[in-house]
Amino acid sequence: MSKPDFKGMNRKELHAYVLTHREDKEAFHEYVDKLHAEATWIEMPPVELPEDLDNYLEFIERVSKTRSQQQDNT
Repeated sequence: MSKPDFKGMNRKELHAYVLTHREDKEAFHEYVDKLHAEATWIEMPPVELPEDLDNYLEFIERVSKTRSQQQDNT
């Protein structure tokens, strides 16, 4: 059996493949590489108190936008 073309898959397709083929380390590594290449996350230092999140407006805006989109899809 031949392996799928992991590089040709988009992130969502590769994610689904990795979930159904958890033993496939090559697919997992390709998925992690793709996540790093897309870099859609926001990096920030750890917070000590919930109030510290007030200093991360970009993070709060992005979380709010994501939640709003999820509610629109339901």
